[in-house]
Amino acid sequence: MKIWVDADACPGAVKELIIRVSQRHRIPVVFVANKHIGVPLSAHIATVRLDKDPEAVDEYMVEHARRGDMAITQDIPLASLLIPKGVTVITPRGELHAKGNIGERLSLRNFMQDIREAGGTTPGPSPFTQKDKQRFSDTLDREITKFLKERDSQSATPLQP
Repeated sequence: MKIWVDADACPGAVKELIIRVSQRHRIPVVFVANKHIGVPLSAHIATVRLDKDPEAVDEYMVEHARRGDMAITQDIPLASLLIPKGVTVITPRGELHAKGNIGERLSLRNFMQDIREAGGTTPGPSPFTQKDKQRFSDTLDREITKFLKERDSQSATPLQP
């Protein structure tokens, strides 16, 4: 498992939680961004800085993420490309995107974008709160625990009589 972070708009508190989880469980993390992202030196943490093309981060993550990986992003179109590849996708607010809900979320996102493009006004995201941070921490912990249990059960060898 590798954790891919769409880091340009990821709140600092979420980055810190991801770094702690990476170091505690020795899970590789890649922060992908169009700008410099400061992270501690660690054998488990890497950054990829791409050009200013707004789609470069999405394209990179879709190209490199693999089945069993995890992605942290609030980008619904990116999530809709990663989920069919078998990537677990969590938003920085702790929502888990999945096959069962991503279609509806993408449709709503596209509808809101159509309203804005037609000159309408839509509400922006609410401020990131302590409750959002806690929900993200809980979801990340639950998904990491699930991964670790699956990994341990796959690596366990049955006893021979």
